[in-house]
Amino acid sequence: MLAKDQTRLRIEKMEAERQQRRLRTKELRHTRAEEERRNISQGNPGDVDFIGLVRQWREEHSGVALRHEDSVSVTSGANANTASPAMVASDDKICVCVRKRSLNSKELAKLEHDAVTCLHPTATVHSAKVRVDGISKYCDHHTFKFDHAFDELSSTEDVYFYTAKPLVRYVCDGGNKGVIPRATVFAYGQTGSGKTYTMTGIQRMVAEDIFSTLSNNNIGSCYSLDNTTCSIAIFEIYGGRIQDLLNNRNRLKVLEDGKGEVIVSGLEEFQASTPQEFLSLIEQGQKNRTTHATEANDVSSRSHAICQILLRDKTNGKLRGKLSLVDLAGSERGNDTKEHNRQRRTESSEINTSLLALKECIRAIDSESKHVPYRQSKLTLILKDCFVSKAARTAMIATLSPGSNSTDHTVNTLRYADRIKEQKVGDTFAPSNRSPMRGSISSEPPTKKSLVERHSTLSQPTVSEDIDDDYDELEEIMNGDDDQVLAKIEAAPAQLSKLDQAVKELFEEEENLLNLHMKSIHENAELLTEEGALLQSVQGEDYDIDLYATRLGEILDRKMVLVHSLRDKLGSFRALLKKEEELSGMW
Repeated sequence: MLAKDQTRLRIEKMEAERQQRRLRTKELRHTRAEEERRNISQGNPGDVDFIGLVRQWREEHSGVALRHEDSVSVTSGANANTASPAMVASDDKICVCVRKRSLNSKELAKLEHDAVTCLHPTATVHSAKVRVDGISKYCDHHTFKFDHAFDELSSTEDVYFYTAKPLVRYVCDGGNKGVIPRATVFAYGQTGSGKTYTMTGIQRMVAEDIFSTLSNNNIGSCYSLDNTTCSIAIFEIYGGRIQDLLNNRNRLKVLEDGKGEVIVSGLEEFQASTPQEFLSLIEQGQKNRTTHATEANDVSSRSHAICQILLRDKTNGKLRGKLSLVDLAGSERGNDTKEHNRQRRTESSEINTSLLALKECIRAIDSESKHVPYRQSKLTLILKDCFVSKAARTAMIATLSPGSNSTDHTVNTLRYADRIKEQKVGDTFAPSNRSPMRGSISSEPPTKKSLVERHSTLSQPTVSEDIDDDYDELEEIMNGDDDQVLAKIEAAPAQLSKLDQAVKELFEEEENLLNLHMKSIHENAELLTEEGALLQSVQGEDYDIDLYATRLGEILDRKMVLVHSLRDKLGSFRALLKKEEELSGMW
C-alpha cells in the first residue's frame, strides 16, 4: 500500500511538472508573440531570435561609437568641434565611408530584419546562422572600419559634409599653386542600396555649394564667378560603350594623345550659370541613363554614370578645376546573373571587371604607388587624370542594404570598400557569439568546406573573389570527392580569368562589327545612288554602253567585297559568342 502511495505521488509530481512546463511554454509563446508585434510596430519584422541576438550585440557595444567630428581633419588653426563646413579640409587623398539605409517596403513585406549596425567609424554585418542541429541559432558578426560610418538616421547632408563638401572647396579654391585640382566622388554598392539616392542628394548640394563658394571668392581668391565658368558634361559607360546623356545618347570614343592626355571625343559640355540650370541638366542626364531589372532590384542602374563639373577660365577657356561625381553600376554576385541572357551576363561581367580595376587604381593612389593600372577598363582610363594627378582627391561612399537577406551582398560591399583603404578594427569588439564546439573540432580531418575556405585565403584576388566573396557558387563543386573538389577549386580562378578575357574580346568585336556594318550601309547607299545615276544615263539615245557595263561591274564587285567582309566579321563575332557561352556554362 505504501509503494502504491509513493507511485501515486511520483505520478502527481510528474503531472505537476508537466503542467508547469506547459505554462512556461505558453508564457514563452505569448512573450514571443508580443515581441514579434513590438518588432513589427518598430519597423523591424523577422525572426525574433535573430533580432534578439542583434539587439544584444548592439547593447554590448552601444558605447563604442565615436563622433564624426573627432574623425575629420581641419584646416590649420581650427578645432574639429567648432569647424565650419568650409574649414573641413581634405588632407587625405582618399576618404572612404559607408552609409546604411533603413529597411524598405519590399524587405518589410518579406519579413526581413535589420542585420547591419553602423557605429562610427565601424560597420558590422550580423549574418544569421543555424547550427548543425537545425535548431540552435547564432550570428556571425563581420566588422569593418572606415573613415566614416553613417547609420540610417544620418541624412544625406551629413554624408555630404564629411565626403564631398571638402572636395568642392578644394576644387573651387584652386588646390596647390601650378597644379589643376581634381576631385572624384564615387557611390558604390549593391543594386537598391541607395547609391543613386545618395548621389542625387550630393549633386543637389554640390550645385548650391559651387556657385555659393565662387560667389564668395571675390576677395582673396583667383576663382570667382567674375573670372570662372562652370560647365557640365554627363555620360555613361554601358557594356563597354560610352554614350553622351545630354546629347541624344550619342556614341563617344576615348582617345589618348601623345602627351598621355585622355580625351572623350564628341562629349558635349553645357555651361550652367545658376544652381537651377545645373540641376536641370543633371535631371535630363538621369532620365537617359540605362537601367534594367535584376534579381536584386526591379530597376537597377546597369551603367556607370559620370557627371563632370569643369571650372574654366572665362577669358581663354583653360581648365581650372574638375570635380567628377560617379554613380557606379550596381554590383552583383555571380549567383544573381546565372539566369540572365547573354547580354545581361556579359554586362554584369564587364561591370565587375571595371569595379575591380577601379579599386586597384584607388588603392594605388592611397599607397602612393608609382604604377596606377588605369588601362584595365574604360572607366579607369577616362578617369586617368583623377588617378595620376598629384592634386587628385577621392571620396568613396559605399551604400549598404540592411535586410537580412542581403547580408552576403553587404559583406561583399564592405570588403570592397575595406580593401581600398584598409584600416584595422582593433580589439574594440569582442568575437562573435559562436558556440565553443565550433572551435573544438580543429583536430578533425579537413572538410570540403574548409578546403574551399583555405583556398580562398591562399589564392590571388580575382574579379570573382573581390565581388563575389561569398563562394555560394561553389555549391555544385562540393558534391564531388575531395580530390575533385581541390582540382576544381584550383581551376576556378583560371576559368574566371578566361571568361573575363572572352567578355572583353566580345565587347571589342561587337564594337568592330557595328562600326563595319554602319560603314557598309553608308557605302552601299552611295553605291545605290551611283547605280541610279548610271541607270538613268542609259535611258536616252546617246550613251556609252561599254562605260555602263564596266562601271556596273565595278559597283557589283565592291558590293561583294563589302558583303564578304561583313560576313567574315559576323563569323568572328559568332565564334566569340559561342566561346563566352561555353565558358559561362563551365562556371
